[in-house]
Amino acid sequence: MKTKYNKRKSKKPFRKTKKLHKLIRKTRTRKQRGGNDKTHRNQIVIPDTDTSIGEGEFLGRTDITSVTIPDSVTSIGNGAFEGCSGLTSINIPNSVTSIGDYAFMECSGLTSIEIPGSVTSIGDFVFARCSGLTSIVIPDSVTSIGYYAFLGCSGLTSIQIPDSVTSIGRGAFEDCSGLTSIVIPDSVTSIGNDVFNNNKQSIEVIIPDSEKSIGKDAFKGCSGLTSIVIPDGVTSIGSGAFYGCSGLTSIVIPDGVTSIGSGAFSHCSLLQSIMIPDSVTSIGFSAFIGCSGLTSIVIPNSVTSIGMSTFLFCTGLTSIVIPDGVTSIGDRAFSGCSGLTSIVIPDSLTSIGDSAFFSCRGLKSIVIPDSVTSIGNGAFEGCSGLTSIVIPDSVTSISQYVFLGCSGLTNIVIPSLVISIGNSAFFSCRGLTSIVIPDSVRRIGYKAFEGCSGLTSINIPSSVTSIGKESFKNCTVLTSIQIPDSVRSIGGGAFQRCSGLESIVIPYRVTSIGDYAFYGCRGLKSIIIPDSVTSIGNNAFAEIPFINAEYVEAPLRFHHLFAGAPPDVVAKPRPASHYVAK
Repeated sequence: MKTKYNKRKSKKPFRKTKKLHKLIRKTRTRKQRGGNDKTHRNQIVIPDTDTSIGEGEFLGRTDITSVTIPDSVTSIGNGAFEGCSGLTSINIPNSVTSIGDYAFMECSGLTSIEIPGSVTSIGDFVFARCSGLTSIVIPDSVTSIGYYAFLGCSGLTSIQIPDSVTSIGRGAFEDCSGLTSIVIPDSVTSIGNDVFNNNKQSIEVIIPDSEKSIGKDAFKGCSGLTSIVIPDGVTSIGSGAFYGCSGLTSIVIPDGVTSIGSGAFSHCSLLQSIMIPDSVTSIGFSAFIGCSGLTSIVIPNSVTSIGMSTFLFCTGLTSIVIPDGVTSIGDRAFSGCSGLTSIVIPDSLTSIGDSAFFSCRGLKSIVIPDSVTSIGNGAFEGCSGLTSIVIPDSVTSISQYVFLGCSGLTNIVIPSLVISIGNSAFFSCRGLTSIVIPDSVRRIGYKAFEGCSGLTSINIPSSVTSIGKESFKNCTVLTSIQIPDSVRSIGGGAFQRCSGLESIVIPYRVTSIGDYAFYGCRGLKSIIIPDSVTSIGNNAFAEIPFINAEYVEAPLRFHHLFAGAPPDVVAKPRPASHYVAK
């Protein structure tokens, strides 16, 4: 006897389910089958006159416990038993040749199922989230396993894939957290994206020789995977293929592989060694990010670039040789490699990316070849163990933050063609005692030498036209500095708290002195300010004990700033001609 469907609120649909939305709407107007009383309503017997079970026929029937399908049925429609969480057993007869997508999705009470030999394919999401399923038999007739076919089958411990299968769809065994072993037959030529994603049990996977590629995120999150053999036929390893395989200790990449995808081995924290063959021409960004157990790696000559974040946070890496073919080191390529003590850079290299060696605290010295024309922002920031570095003449600018926090750096030579020193370029280089700035430099950036507490003297060339804000702030042992006549402005806080500074002569072309420019320069005894200066910023000369001043020369309009000085030491400025002759 047929009864009307009981309306139900639809659950949040699973993944790409525009199709399911339509299906749910359809089933609310269809008839459903079941017993004619409360006792048998949960036991479904399909009449032997039926040849098919339609789309969504029993969708969401949580009360159903068993279904008997007669030999007359040849197809089971899409979503036919989806959400039948009370279903514990079902017998699919040999007459059935097709099982639709989502057919048994979320049948969490189902423990085992046998697919008949008449079925040739397992559709998308067919057994997805059948968390109670512990065993399944796939017949030799099946040639393909669809997208996410067994997704979330957490009770499944092993599965035998027959030799007839040629393709395994995306995410087919994703989140099968109980799966411990699987053999992929030789007939399969590619492992799709996300196939074994997030299987956390100790799992043994045998990849056949027929395999040509390992798909995106194929083994992502398989933390129980300890070893794997990649067959010789594989030519590419997809993005995130082994991402988060934290139990993987070693891997051999075969000679046929030409590319390693982005994030392919990211966060394989126990990976100690890896051999990259000469066939590899490209290593994707973040390929080995977080491989903290990796102590050494050989990059073949076939590689021409090291991508962004490739070895980011490989804290166990102690040395690396970059091959002659490499022309660029990407942003953050070796950032956070705190154990790295030496690196060899080839003559082929032309650029070093932003933060390329950020916080490589163990790096003591580095020679940059003449081929390099650009060094990125923060390239060596935080390399506190770095004591010496040679910058080639080919470099024309010192980027911002490039040596920030390199507290072990004692001296450095800036090449003769450099035209600018970037913001915070040498910020907090406490060990730096002297530096030579070439005549080519026109600009000294914001905070360029701030906190260089060991810097005793510095020569600013006549090519410089402006001194940036806080450029020499907190250079506490700087005793003297000569500002060239070319300078037009002195930025705010430029020499703030340079407590060792004893005298200063402002050039006659300077028109403005910024806020806090000489604030807290408590050792300052001699100051000369020319008449060209039209503005002096707030607190420019505050917190200076002028009672100890020996000579102050400034325009009358600024004499109030030096009110604490003895009257006989404060004078009006001399004419500009005096400074020119000088």
